[in-house]
Amino acid sequence: MTKLSEERGRLRQLAQESGASLASLSAMIGRNSSYLQQFITKGSPRKLEERDRAKLAEFFGVSELELGAPHAEPKEKSYVDSRRRGGSRSEWVEIARLDIGASAGPGTTPGGEQAFDAFRFSRAWLREQGLEAANLSAITVTGDSMEPLLRDGDDILVDRTPQPFRDGVHVLRLGESLMVKRVASAGAGRFALLSQNLAYPPVDVAAEDFEIIGRVVWKGGRI
Repeated sequence: MTKLSEERGRLRQLAQESGASLASLSAMIGRNSSYLQQFITKGSPRKLEERDRAKLAEFFGVSELELGAPHAEPKEKSYVDSRRRGGSRSEWVEIARLDIGASAGPGTTPGGEQAFDAFRFSRAWLREQGLEAANLSAITVTGDSMEPLLRDGDDILVDRTPQPFRDGVHVLRLGESLMVKRVASAGAGRFALLSQNLAYPPVDVAAEDFEIIGRVVWKGGRI
């Protein structure tokens, strides 16, 4: 078995063990959905680019050498080292914290979607919850319309996995605004955007007027 074949086989094994699809992993590194499938099955590209290899190695918690790094692995990002608290890194996965806020009020216009930090979650816990790390991101709640469920400054984990709609708390885009609301079907192609804070009235919208970004599956914040 050649070194390249070993790299492709190892990547396939890591993806299967983590429960992450090759399509979602491709999206995570900013490639088209078939990129890693072609790499594994067709050997195209012949090797992973350094940037892609580094992201995948960090996601799986393995050495870049396992994915084809030609020399000694570069130093890890300092914030990864500072968050190591025992146990192997393969037991944990880092979820990007995006530099945007979802309004729990009248709505805000996001200023960007750059990751500035990360939360670490147990890989086993994510698997138990039926969550795929490549489809998750963390953002900050702004405003008070979702109190007491979500408070201003809380961090929320958003699951972007495509799935049939069901009532629940979602991050959504309405016009140019990004919001977090409880979304409920009102029938006949209409939906109600509901706040937990009763000072905010429900908002009635048509299905074509808004876009659900993802479902809120976890929250964290100061007491």
